[in-house]
Amino acid sequence: MEYHEAVNFLFDLRRFQVKPGTESIQRLLSHLGDPHEGVSFVQVAGSNGKGSTARMLESTLRQAGLRVGLYTSPHFDDVRERIRVDGRKIPKAALSAFVDEAKPYLVERAAEGEPLTFFETMTALGIWYFAEADIDVAVLEVGMGGELDATSAVSPVASAVTNVSLEHTAVLGDTIEEIARTKAAVAPEDGPLVTGATGEALDVIRDEVGDVLTVGSADTDADVRTAYGGRVSHQEAAVTVATGDDKLDLRIPLLGAYQAQNAGIAVALARQVLPDISAEAIRRGLRNAHWPGRFEVMSTDPMVVLDGAHNPDACRQVATVLDEFDDDDLHLVYGAMHDKDHHEMVEALPDVASVVTCHADISRAEDPEILSAVFENAGIPDVRTGSAVASALADAHARADADDCVLVVGSLYVVAEARTTWTRALIPKTNRTVADAQATLERANVPVSDTESAKSGVHRTIRTRVQKRQAQTIREELLAIGGECAVSGHDSGGELVDIVMMGTVAQLDKLTSSLADRPNALPELATEIRSSLEPDADAESHGYPWEDGTAVMGILNVTPDSFHDGGQFYDVDAAVSQAQAMVEAGVDIIDVGGESTRPGAEEVPLDEEIRRVTPVIEALADLDTLVSVDTRKAAVAEAALDAGADILNDVTGLEDPQMRFLAAERDVPVIVMHSIDAPVIPDKEIDYDDVVEDVVDELGERILLAEKAGIPRHNVIVDPGLGFGKSKAENFELLGRVDELSALGCPILVGHSHKSMFSLVGEQTGDNLAATIAGTAIAADRGADIVRVHDVPENVAAVNVALASRDPSRFEDCE
Repeated sequence: MEYHEAVNFLFDLRRFQVKPGTESIQRLLSHLGDPHEGVSFVQVAGSNGKGSTARMLESTLRQAGLRVGLYTSPHFDDVRERIRVDGRKIPKAALSAFVDEAKPYLVERAAEGEPLTFFETMTALGIWYFAEADIDVAVLEVGMGGELDATSAVSPVASAVTNVSLEHTAVLGDTIEEIARTKAAVAPEDGPLVTGATGEALDVIRDEVGDVLTVGSADTDADVRTAYGGRVSHQEAAVTVATGDDKLDLRIPLLGAYQAQNAGIAVALARQVLPDISAEAIRRGLRNAHWPGRFEVMSTDPMVVLDGAHNPDACRQVATVLDEFDDDDLHLVYGAMHDKDHHEMVEALPDVASVVTCHADISRAEDPEILSAVFENAGIPDVRTGSAVASALADAHARADADDCVLVVGSLYVVAEARTTWTRALIPKTNRTVADAQATLERANVPVSDTESAKSGVHRTIRTRVQKRQAQTIREELLAIGGECAVSGHDSGGELVDIVMMGTVAQLDKLTSSLADRPNALPELATEIRSSLEPDADAESHGYPWEDGTAVMGILNVTPDSFHDGGQFYDVDAAVSQAQAMVEAGVDIIDVGGESTRPGAEEVPLDEEIRRVTPVIEALADLDTLVSVDTRKAAVAEAALDAGADILNDVTGLEDPQMRFLAAERDVPVIVMHSIDAPVIPDKEIDYDDVVEDVVDELGERILLAEKAGIPRHNVIVDPGLGFGKSKAENFELLGRVDELSALGCPILVGHSHKSMFSLVGEQTGDNLAATIAGTAIAADRGADIVRVHDVPENVAAVNVALASRDPSRFEDCE
C-alpha cells in the first residue's frame, strides 16, 4: 500500500463520531496480536498541560538512556508527528504497513456498524509501532478523559493526571467531580497516581485511587513541591523541584508557573519508571523538552506568541505568563472549536487592544462571526472578523507596534496554522531528467504507476523556428493533449516563424508520436524534438574527462600581464611547478595561454607567443592531464599541437579561418567562444534581445562553420564568453541559464574565474575566490561540462560537491 493511500484511509475515519470506551480498540489490538502486552506504558491525562508533561517525561527518559516512544495529539503539519520513537516520526513505510494489515478488519467492523474512530485507530497504530520498534517505554498523552479514552486499552506502569477543569462536558460530565473520576481511571495497578489536581478534584481522585503522589507549589504539603523562578529569557524559565530534602534547580524551555508543576509531575513519573535516574539526566532532559505551540515566542518587535490554550483554565494560565512581560498593547488572534466555552475563555484572557477572529481549516472550527460577537458582547471595541489564520495573523501583526504583543490562542489547530508562517519550507525542485521527477514524486507520496507519470514532473519549454503550416499542426496537437503552444503573430511570407512549445516531457513525447505520420516534414521535426527531450545516454565515448561529469580546466598564464596572475608563471620552471600542483589537486585539463585578453591588453607578436607557450607545453608532456592552448592564432595553435597540446581554445570563436581546418586535420577538440572583441574593449556596450538566446543563435553559426570544415560536433566545445562583450548582469544571466546552451548539442565550458562580473554582488574585481567557487558550483549544477578556473583545489571541491548533490554514489569509492 502506498503512503498516500494509507493516510487517506486514516483521515477518512474522521467521519465516525467519538464513542467513549475501550472495547473497540481492544478488539483491534487483539486482531493485531496484542502488541501492547510487550511494552511498558506511561499515561499522562489532564485537562491542561498533559502534552507538555508527556514531552518533558519523554525527553528526560531519553537522556537517561532509554529508547522511548511518544504518542501525542493533535499534530501540526504531518500526521506522523503523533507517533515518535526517540524523537523521530514514525516512518511512512511503517504507517503504510499498519494500515495494510489493519484495513480489512477496520472495513469489516464498519460494515457491521461498529466503526473505529480516527483517534482509536491512531492510538492502535502508535501502540503497534512501539512494539515493532522494541522500545523500553512509551509515553501516551490521553486524548480525552481517562477511563473511556482509547489509550486506556493498555495497563500503564505509571500514570499522571496533571489537573482537572471543566472540559468536554458533553462526554465527561458537567462537574469537576465527574471529570476527575473518569481521569482517575488511568491510575496504575502497582504504584501511585501522580497528580497536580487540587481541591475537590484531588478529593475525588483520592477516593477513587487511594495511592496518590501529589505535586504542588512550594508552600503546600504536596509530596513533590515546585517553584517557578520566572523567565530568564523569552525562551526559558527557572524552576525548582523538591522531594523531601532533595532539590533540583532546573531550566525549562516552557514559560509559565503552570509549567513548573508540569515539570514536577514529569520528574515524579521519571523516578517511577527509573528510580535511580540521575539529576543530570533530569536537568538535560527537561531543558531539551521543546514543545511547539505552548507559549512559544516566535519573534520580537513586536513579540508574537503562539499558545494552544483551548479552555478557560488554560487561557487564565496564558494571562499569567503575559504578566511577566512589559509589552504595551495586546493584539489577539483568536480561533477555537465550536464545542468550547468561548464566553469563559474570553473572560479569562487579559485586556486586549484589538481582536481578529479566524478559523482553522477543520470542520470543528467555530464561525469567526460568532467568535466576533462573543468579543463584542464582552465590551471589546476593536474586533475584526477574519477568515484564514495566516491572514488574521498578518492583520494583527500589521496593527501592532514594536513594543506590543500579538497572541495567537484558542486552539492547537489554530496555532499549527499560524506556525507555518515561520516553519513552512518552500522547496524548489529542478527535474532535469525523468529519474529526477520519479524521485520527486515518490518523496511527495504521489502515486507513480509508470514512467509517464514521472515524465509529467519534468517540464520543458522549447523555442524554435518552423514553417507556418508546421506551427499550426504542432499547436493543434499539443493543445489537444494538454500542453501549451505559442506561435509568433506575424503573417508568414514563406519564412520560418517562431514557436514556443510548453508542456511536460510526457506531453511532448505524445506530441512527437502524433507527428510521426503527418506530412510537411513533421516526422523529421518530431525526431529533433525527441532528441532534445532525451539526449542519448548511450552516446559513444571518446575518452574525454568531461564525458563523466564536470571537468576542471586549470588556467596557466605564461604572460607578464594577465589580469589575475600575470607574471607569476612567466618562468618555465614556475609554470611547470604550478602545473604539477594542479595535477595533484585533481585538474583534468591545463590551459596554457601566452597572450592576455584582459580589457586593453596589447597584442603579442606571433613569434613571442609561440616562444612563451611551446616550452611549457613540452615540459607538461609527462603529466597525467590534457593540455590545451589558449590562442586566437592558428599558427600558435599548430606550434602548440606540435609541442604536445591536446585541445585548442579559441577565444574569438574561429575568427582565424585556418583554426577550424587545423582542428579538423588534427582531429582535436576545439573550444569555440562567443566573443565580440578579443582582447576586450572596455565599456563597449552590446545590445542583446535576450543574451542567452542570442549567444545560442550566434554560436550555432560558428558550430556550423566548424562542422563544414570537418570537425565532428563532439569535438566542438562551446563557451558563452562571460566577460567578453556582455554586461555584468548579462554574465550572470548566462551563468544561471547555461543549461540552455545544451540546445547546441555540444559540451559547454564556463570561464568565470575572478572576473569583474562579480563586482555586481560586491566582490573585488580580480580577487574573488569565494564568488568564483560559488559560480563553479552553479555552473556544475546547471550542467556545464568544463569550468575554467585559476584556483584548482578549491574549484575541484566545488565541482565535487555539486556532482555529489546530484549523484552521491559516484563518490562512494572515495570514502
